[in-house]
Amino acid sequence: MFKLVLSDPSIFKTSFDAISSIVDEVQIEVDSDGLRLNAIDRSHITYVHLELKESLFDIYECDKPIKLNLDTEELMKVLKRSKSDDVMELTVDAGSLILTFEGAIKKTFKVKLIDLEYDTPAQPQIEYPVNISIPIATLKEAIQDIEIVADRVSFNVDEDNLTLEAVGDFADAKVEYLHGEQLSETAKAIYAIENIKEMLKAEKFADKTYVQFGDDMPLTLVLELMNDEGELSFLLAPRIEED
Repeated sequence: MFKLVLSDPSIFKTSFDAISSIVDEVQIEVDSDGLRLNAIDRSHITYVHLELKESLFDIYECDKPIKLNLDTEELMKVLKRSKSDDVMELTVDAGSLILTFEGAIKKTFKVKLIDLEYDTPAQPQIEYPVNISIPIATLKEAIQDIEIVADRVSFNVDEDNLTLEAVGDFADAKVEYLHGEQLSETAKAIYAIENIKEMLKAEKFADKTYVQFGDDMPLTLVLELMNDEGELSFLLAPRIEED
């Protein structure tokens, strides 16, 4: 028996808006505790992790573990047809994931399951010297400020500020955020703005957001749902600048 019902399909829609722009295919693993996916893009620059706990769903029935291999673009096409006040139901039948959205009208879509040619990558375990809470709207605006002058951004942190800056051919930009954390570390790393913008498509997933990084280390962006009912995180490889 497999049936998941969620009264807020926007959690799925905003997740896969970002995920589908990063990876072409995913394997969603579902068991009695919840669902999760781990994926990495073809260029091995961005890693994605999504976990939604059983308690998040209005109805959660999964009597045995199941793996759903999906084309993210095809799934996103369907999710875009949902409305915020719809109730979403997920079931499986005859090699397809069936998505039903029910509000003023009822819509049913079948997305065919696919074969994956690779194993799901394990989630990297990294000890970061810097972990800063920042509203995702603040981070998004900072990236929009920086991208008008350059295509990469430098993340710098000291005991007071998280500073994003870039030097362009014709202009420079600098954005400072007073982070309020107890930090004794300083760190600096550079990342491609286009990859960060893909991650930020998930901005409506949650209000609780963290950035984690260190000197020339990957950047991890963590978005958490309330009550620990779900997490979406992205790990982005740094750009190593040549002297």
